[in-house]
Amino acid sequence: MTETVKKLCPICRKPTDPKFRPFCSARCADIDLGRWFTETYAVPAASPPDTEPDPSDDGERG
Repeated sequence: MTETVKKLCPICRKPTDPKFRPFCSARCADIDLGRWFTETYAVPAASPPDTEPDPSDDGERG
């Protein structure tokens, strides 16, 4: 009584092909890669800390 769940390509919503998983074809894989290269997709991240020196810090420690 196992039910096979067909995964769908995130680009065109067709059933995936194990050869190109998680996509259905090389074309959809290339479309996805192009979206990463053009920064259509981005990984969310926290803002980096300020790297500017603090003007009140005279550089001495201790």
